[in-house]
Amino acid sequence: MLPSFVNMLAWWQWSLLALVPPAIVALYFLKLKRTPLEVPSTYLWRKSIEDLHVNRLWQRLRQNILLLLQLLVLLLAMTALVRPGWRGTTLLGTRSIFLVDHSASMSATDVRPSRLEEAKRRVGELIEQSASGSEAMIISFADTAQVVQEFTDNRRLLRQRLQTIQPTARGTALLGALQLAAGLANPGRTATEAGDQQVADPLPATLYLFSDGNFPAVPDFALGNLTPVFIAIGRPDADNVAITAFMIRPSEAGPQRLQAFGQLANHGRTDREVTVELLMNDVLIDADQLRIQADGSRGVVFDLGEVPSGSLRLQINSTDPLVLDDVAQAGINTPRRGRVLLVTPGNAAVQSALATRHARELAVVETAGPDVLSNKQYQQESAAGRYDLVIYDQCRPAEMPQANTLLIGRLPPRANWHGDRPAKAVSGPQVIDTDRDHPVMQLVDLDGILIGASATLDPPQGSTVLIDSNLGKLAAIGPRGAFQDLVLAFEIVHTTAAGAVFNTNWPLGQLSFPTFFLNVLTHLGGGQGPAWGASVRPGDPIQLRSDVPADTLQVVTPRGAVESVPRDRNGSFSFRRTEELGIYRVQQEGAVTGRFAVNLLDGVESDIRTRRAATVQIGYIDVTGQGDWEPARLETWRFLLLSALGVLLVEWYIYCRRVTM
Repeated sequence: MLPSFVNMLAWWQWSLLALVPPAIVALYFLKLKRTPLEVPSTYLWRKSIEDLHVNRLWQRLRQNILLLLQLLVLLLAMTALVRPGWRGTTLLGTRSIFLVDHSASMSATDVRPSRLEEAKRRVGELIEQSASGSEAMIISFADTAQVVQEFTDNRRLLRQRLQTIQPTARGTALLGALQLAAGLANPGRTATEAGDQQVADPLPATLYLFSDGNFPAVPDFALGNLTPVFIAIGRPDADNVAITAFMIRPSEAGPQRLQAFGQLANHGRTDREVTVELLMNDVLIDADQLRIQADGSRGVVFDLGEVPSGSLRLQINSTDPLVLDDVAQAGINTPRRGRVLLVTPGNAAVQSALATRHARELAVVETAGPDVLSNKQYQQESAAGRYDLVIYDQCRPAEMPQANTLLIGRLPPRANWHGDRPAKAVSGPQVIDTDRDHPVMQLVDLDGILIGASATLDPPQGSTVLIDSNLGKLAAIGPRGAFQDLVLAFEIVHTTAAGAVFNTNWPLGQLSFPTFFLNVLTHLGGGQGPAWGASVRPGDPIQLRSDVPADTLQVVTPRGAVESVPRDRNGSFSFRRTEELGIYRVQQEGAVTGRFAVNLLDGVESDIRTRRAATVQIGYIDVTGQGDWEPARLETWRFLLLSALGVLLVEWYIYCRRVTM
């Protein structure tokens, strides 16, 4: 606790000083020494009588303002000697950078009205206490950072821009904000023929970080000319129970019956008992009571049965400071079969694998010959994204479609799938390894498979090798914008004018052959698969799909706003405005074609206990959080002495005016 007064004198000095006011008063009441004087007029007798009235105590006090002014000067001087002041805040240096965390955890209300509002209030205090001519910059950050206000000495503008920072449901990443802050404080260098030169003069600044500390260390960052000050916002003992996972999966009773899985975490010091409710289209369908141990987690399962399309919401009844993680949602969509086009000169083995009962449940498969590739209708439909998957057997298109693809015995056009050299043909390769963890290769056993002739692959960067042999890579899957291309370098059958000849024994009595194509339909064909929509984190983009050829889709946000999403150059619909938590409806021509959810589901953000005493590593510097300002006294003795001088000037003016009159 800083003292309000600081004594600068000893007791005997104060004793001597205390005698001064009575002495001044006494001087005004000394009896006047009069000399006899004869005058020829009675007018002076009247003046003498008035002089006797002046010698009266209260009369003198009422009429002598000079005495009061002199006493006031003495009082101000004595008060200045005890150095009055109060606890305040001061800025370090003349350049300040304010980093304001507005991630999900900063919406907690353990500090009223919220942590974010408290951070903004404290930044406002520092702006008010800034010295004349000092500059400041404001940066807001969550998982990304943005400059709210560049360096300026305009306090009013800084306060206005500070109020534009709004809460978000995003996670926290400090590195981006530090990089923005370091842009001016640590200018880069450039190499010229004359030598290594600095681009601009360094501008040292004090970096004020306002956050609850829910972010990892940033070890690979050099602060340089930045002096960090970490202001911890929030209570270190704030408890919170949160939903950290919510999934919809098929039940063991059958693929048409669904189950809801939820996971709850208790970020607190004591055990908590909460009620978990499950609602379908805002109607309560089930509930459960859970007891969660301190710093523990607990799962919950609800059987849904066969449910129609709509929205599913899992919620907990809690009085925690953070409400964003008390609700998680999922969209239930009407299942549909994928659309698949098989382009082949004739391959009974592949056609049979795509005609099984399970395959027909997953997708509608159309079959066409290689001559369809020159058909304008096919070209328009493939460019418009009519198909989810196109399988090219023993042929390849001139332009890749706006769809996932499987190429059998051919390589994609104008794609670097064979390195810098032409594709190398090999004979009799032996399979030595497969990636059984990839969804396309699950339950696919290629032991004992014989292959006649094949090309070898050198897939582009980002691809995954699925089948490897002693002579080279035989199968891989790689990204192409929003789509994926699966390449099988060897033919299943080789079709000639004389007929079809098997190039491998894989289709002959091998259960892994139809299993492989079922996996392809499930992973690439947009098959029936899950009837529930995707769940994404706030701010993350999501790729949408169209049931029919279309140039735009409409997305209805949880608040009811309608956003138009155009098809991008990759043929997909990328939606990025996922800031709101809740269910988003995808519409086409006024009809709802799908739903997806945006949920927090972030254990780091849900653990809202402030890292006030924790040390945050930024580069090679450990910064310890402080819950309050550094102590600073705001002195007032200078103002008191200036006031005393002003009163003294007034007293001198009045005295001179009386003498001249």
